[in-house]
Amino acid sequence: MSTYHPLHVIGGGLAGCEAAWQAAEAGASVVLHEMRPLKMTEAHLTQGLAELVCSNSFRSDDHEHNAVGLLHEEMRRCGSLIMRAADAHKLPAGGALAVDRVGFSDAVTAAVHGHPNITVERGEITGLPPADWANVIVATGPLTSRPLAEAIRQLTGEDALAFFDAIAPIVHAESIDMDIAWAQSRYDKPGPGGTGADYLNCPLDEAQYNIFVDALLNGEKHVYHAWENVPYFDGCLPIEVMAERGRETLRYGPLKPVGLTNPRNPTVKPYAVVQLRQDNALGTLWNMVGFQTKLKYRKQAEIFRLIPGLQNAQFARLGGLHHNTFLNSPRVLDRSLRLRADPRLRFAGQITGVEGYVESAAIGLIAGRMAAADGRGESLSPPAETTAMGALLGHITGGHLAAEGEPGPRSFQPMNVNFGLMPPVAISKPEGHVGRWKSAEKQIAKKRAMTTRALADIMRWA
Repeated sequence: MSTYHPLHVIGGGLAGCEAAWQAAEAGASVVLHEMRPLKMTEAHLTQGLAELVCSNSFRSDDHEHNAVGLLHEEMRRCGSLIMRAADAHKLPAGGALAVDRVGFSDAVTAAVHGHPNITVERGEITGLPPADWANVIVATGPLTSRPLAEAIRQLTGEDALAFFDAIAPIVHAESIDMDIAWAQSRYDKPGPGGTGADYLNCPLDEAQYNIFVDALLNGEKHVYHAWENVPYFDGCLPIEVMAERGRETLRYGPLKPVGLTNPRNPTVKPYAVVQLRQDNALGTLWNMVGFQTKLKYRKQAEIFRLIPGLQNAQFARLGGLHHNTFLNSPRVLDRSLRLRADPRLRFAGQITGVEGYVESAAIGLIAGRMAAADGRGESLSPPAETTAMGALLGHITGGHLAAEGEPGPRSFQPMNVNFGLMPPVAISKPEGHVGRWKSAEKQIAKKRAMTTRALADIMRWA
């Protein structure tokens, strides 16, 4: 057990658990504070640590061509607890890494409780941490309790930004009509732990699609109070909000029919396709991909049963909304994720303005290592912005502006990790390449060069 100043981590989600684990592995004595089950949130159902409440997909696991896949691999090389648990409980999901949510949470919970350097304390932190807590990570996520959020707002002098993130419905497998639906991943891509037939696909013709869109547009939705601000994050828009942006929007989004062939009618391309992804290891529950929604409960089942193959669907959970809160991080946090107004407080996870489970855990990983270094009276430089983790950190802390002591932009919105956050890399046409170097070939070469550089740089930091 460590003897130096204890680290307090507030929040037992993915970011908090990763932060606690990284700090404990570095020798810190950690107290992890989680308010559930003494106080529950609008979205959580259990008292388990690292409970996934939205989608069970960690998205692409392709570390050579996809930024989130690269983030996965960087975290693995840094000894990530979250990635270890995800890999141990992965489900077939095409090119994505999806996990059994219960098994995943159980594994993280057991690992955290079993670490000799971590103590878990249950109870809500209702204000700023006590003055004698000299080293603190706040990783309370998008569901930060109101008293703590208000205390942070008063301390920073910045208004917190809030939006509503929607939860997609989950369907009992036995109620899906497999005489209509078929199993196939887009372009037959197998992905980690997959077979190339990892999604269930429900086809719609043009008339069925238009009936469904009309129902979405006319369905009764939650009515917000005048004081509620709803700036949805574009990467997780409710299905009906997408439909409101244009009749064809869904066909170019989650209902796009590309890369799929209906084996019962292979010569006719579906006008649109609804996909479902396996939600648990048993395969008894399936998640409606991209169907996060703010429709009222009593209308959801009726509308979603208009989809061929789901006409008799039974729902294990209907869609819902939960409140998200995040900081204007480029203005209030430094490059080490410390609050400028009170540097003993460090922030991690979605409250910092990253979007996505993996991104949240990655910021927790960085924060945990930095806090452990602080506890030893040392400092740890951030990972290079040529890495996925460093680029993500740069986005939320203002990047080079913060490094030079200048606050970041006034306008700040959540962001998933992407190659656009990383510095460009120079590439040249492969030796022996004959003919014109096509744009698609060049893009593949750029991504491979960026991922190769990133993995080399993250190992130097790790």
